[in-house]
Formats: sequence, structure tokens, C-alpha cells
Amino acid sequence: MAGMFELFIDEDTSFRFRLKAPDGTVVAVSRSFPDKPAAVVGISDVREYAGMGLITDLCPEVPVRATPATAPTRQPSSAEVLPPLPVPKPRHHPLPPRERTGRPWHTGALVEAPCTAMAEA
Repeated sequence: MAGMFELFIDEDTSFRFRLKAPDGTVVAVSRSFPDKPAAVVGISDVREYAGMGLITDLCPEVPVRATPATAPTRQPSSAEVLPPLPVPKPRHHPLPPRERTGRPWHTGALVEAPCTAMAEA
């Protein structure tokens, strides 16, 4: 879901708008505009320029904290980073293959016999 622009009148009876994130957090508040059509033009300008806007960093450089030289830096091995996954126990053992020879219900003669006997009757 996209953000939403809210148009409102501030304490000085000027028109302003604010941009809200989908969770309701106010992301930006505009300057004051003399009338409602000017504020609507301001919203359309923000929509047009925000997608193409470049970033200019005006912040001073912040020094990065260096680690003490006496402390050895050790890279963790791959075994330390991720523990081994447990191997699941098998839930059941597969059944042994059944022997299908020697059983009378698997022979073709007994299967066909009742059908021919019923057809002759």
C-alpha cells in the first residue's frame, strides 16, 4: 500500500499537507501555502520530484571507531556460524516386498473360474 497525503489547516490558518506511511507514521510535513489550490500543486510537485530526487549528504564526517590493536580479530568458522541441523528420525520402516507367488487368489485360473461358471449357468 502506498503512503497518503493529508491536506489540513494549521494554527496560522494556512494550508499544509503531510505525507503518512501506510502504518500512519508522519513521514513529511509541507511548508505553509496561502490557499488550497497551491497546496494541491505542492502535493503534485512532491509526487513528481520524490521518485527522481537525488540525495545530497550535508552531514559532517563522523570518525569510525577503530578496534584496539591488542584485540585479535578472529573470523568465525562456518561451523560456528550455523549449527548443524538435526537429522530427523525415520517415522516408520518401509514394508518388505510381499511375495505374491503361491497364493491362490493371485492366479488367473481362480479369478476366471467363477466368471465362467456364472456365465454357463
